[in-house]
Amino acid sequence: MTNNIKVVEGPRDAWQGLAEIIPTETKINYLLKLTAAGVKHIDAVSFVSPKHVRQMADSEDVMKGFLAGLPSGTESPEIIGIVVNEQGMDRALQTPGVTTIGYPYSISAYFRRANANMSRAESRALVEKLRQTTRSSGHGLVIYISMAFGNPYEEPWGAEIVEDALIWLKDIGVRTVSLADTVGTAPAPYVGALYHAVKDCVAGIDLGVHLHSRPEDGAAKILAAYDAGCRRFDGALTGLGGCPFAGDDLVGNIATETIISALTSKGVETGLRADALEQAIAMTHEIRTSYGHEVHTQ
Repeated sequence: MTNNIKVVEGPRDAWQGLAEIIPTETKINYLLKLTAAGVKHIDAVSFVSPKHVRQMADSEDVMKGFLAGLPSGTESPEIIGIVVNEQGMDRALQTPGVTTIGYPYSISAYFRRANANMSRAESRALVEKLRQTTRSSGHGLVIYISMAFGNPYEEPWGAEIVEDALIWLKDIGVRTVSLADTVGTAPAPYVGALYHAVKDCVAGIDLGVHLHSRPEDGAAKILAAYDAGCRRFDGALTGLGGCPFAGDDLVGNIATETIISALTSKGVETGLRADALEQAIAMTHEIRTSYGHEVHTQ
């Protein structure tokens, strides 16, 4: 059974923390390999200042090469482009091939100020602008709720704060939201409990999870979210990428292979097969070895 499972592959999140710049052609070839393997949803590029994220400075060129390299008759996957301000939004909307705009909305005041230098009101105003603009342009929109599973800053936090953000997002017309465990410290039971606690307040929203984890805990977190009702999962092949605030280099994105294996154990088909992804997995290992691994934020 498929149960409407959606797996979002995240090379952008995996790459942007690497120490050395990955050549544009390598990024293009990687996206083409993912597409050839049947990946339908890719968090592929971001449109942020090169001063802050040098790795993503070539996003327009990557998309141009990707579209040019698609074999005739091949359907392009959903391509998510991450933005953090209106300038990035404009760039993303002008880039052919980008079908969905993504924005990380933090419910942590400290993280929001450190990561985007915005107040809560400024961040909400940007989300409303993104919703209005993507509705007019025909693009999709996904909002990531950063720090959805707690934070290390001793700030007020609870399921009611996540629920408040979700209800507001639903009220302004956002229809796809991903709950992010930015620091990767939420244990599996907590992942399931939080998802279960907030899901009913946003019926009709495609509510997913973007989880970080130590490798040995990844499957349990995926299954906890699935059992709580989640059907949308973000991952990255080999678990590349993560968050520096976790304070542990082993805390990174949950490996897509782990997502596939965990859901298969429940008799759930993801539409992806590890054997079909072998070339992309091999290339991921090459990128990790060649360009160095540092952890980063979501």
